[in-house]
Amino acid sequence: MHLSMLWILDYILNLVIMQWYTGFANILCFLQKIVSSGDENKDEGLDFNEFSKYLKDHEKKLLLTFKSLDKNQDGRIDLTEIQQSLSDLGLEITKDTAEKILQSIDVDGTMTVDWNEWKEHFLFNPATNLQEIIRYWKHDSVLDIGDSLAIPDEFTEEEKTSGLWWKQLSAGGMAGAVSRTGTAPLDRMKVFMQVHASKSNKISLVGGFKQMLKEGGVMSLWRGNGVNVLKIAPETAIKFMAYEQYKKLLSSEPGKIKTHERFMAGSLAGATAQTAIYPMEVMKTRLTLRKTGQYSGMFDCAKKILKKEGVKAFYKGYIPNILGIIPYAGIDLAVYESLKNVWLSHYAKDTANPGVLVLLGCGTISSTCGQLASYPLALIRTRMQAQASVEGSEQLPMSQMVKKIVEKEGFFGLYRGILPNFMKVIPAVSISYVVYEYMRSGLGIQK
Repeated sequence: MHLSMLWILDYILNLVIMQWYTGFANILCFLQKIVSSGDENKDEGLDFNEFSKYLKDHEKKLLLTFKSLDKNQDGRIDLTEIQQSLSDLGLEITKDTAEKILQSIDVDGTMTVDWNEWKEHFLFNPATNLQEIIRYWKHDSVLDIGDSLAIPDEFTEEEKTSGLWWKQLSAGGMAGAVSRTGTAPLDRMKVFMQVHASKSNKISLVGGFKQMLKEGGVMSLWRGNGVNVLKIAPETAIKFMAYEQYKKLLSSEPGKIKTHERFMAGSLAGATAQTAIYPMEVMKTRLTLRKTGQYSGMFDCAKKILKKEGVKAFYKGYIPNILGIIPYAGIDLAVYESLKNVWLSHYAKDTANPGVLVLLGCGTISSTCGQLASYPLALIRTRMQAQASVEGSEQLPMSQMVKKIVEKEGFFGLYRGILPNFMKVIPAVSISYVVYEYMRSGLGIQK
């Protein structure tokens, strides 16, 4: 017992010394991870055997990663091998950034990393391996903000062959469902303001909520959320499968994909998925705007739209919706890549692991910028989807509707409802991330 305590105390002492400058929160997080990973009998503690087994397993994973990075099998990882390995995992970095990452691991100043340096660095580091660091920088739809225009999830070949991809998608789907449900009142407020607001009939945030509560009660704030959650599964599946195919078609080198190729593949995959599930988007808008008793549910809504307006009604607003994918996904990805590179250029020398707060910050800012660029198209889409369900609404094509909004409401009329849309970004991203991490843990996905 005394021996085991000495081992554990020595391990923790080394951890504290090496992690002092990265913050006490990282230490607590890593200690919690050690206990949860090594606690085989689930008694919320580690004995000597469990701790020893954890260290051995941990070292095996590090050795496998080291060998996969050592392309020429000379027992050392150099600058080009780091760049090549990161590129294979979908992360393009400059030579300067690669040097800083290498320097953060290199102890003897040779600008190469041998097995001992690699082991000593990652054995007491919150990141298990380089793949985990890269996972932080995969900008994907895990951070769900209720919009369906983000670049799809991307998985390594190892994740695909091991079957981990479907667990990742399941975790992401659940995260999206909880996130959308948690922010549904703000989403309904956004749609309400987009459709009903005008210069002669301005709807404030507080006034809009009062009006909705008066008309339908508290539960009316979640109208349209059911179909919004239901469409996550088919859309995610179609987007993922289409993305994999588009990557193969567009990539200049087999097994590698550059940033602009990833953007093109992501945009095409998003367009494919949106085309397939767009009728659900129309129903979501109609159900969100419905008055009490107008529809009994999703199927009743679909039946009444089909009977009254025909099949074409299910694709109203389709063109501005598809056009909105390009500025949203493009700017979102470009801003995220820029923020990532800024962070790496300043802090990669200390650690290549950005941590949760950096990830959430980058995701929130990039998504917000993407929304700013695509919001006018989203507003046009919503108004076209709502045509025939709103009293006094004219049946106008896209160009005429833009002209009418600018004439009657001014340029900022194209940004009606953007306040509740922005208000939901931070809680949506935060909820999505927390639920995703819990689901990963529950599904047995090792970090």
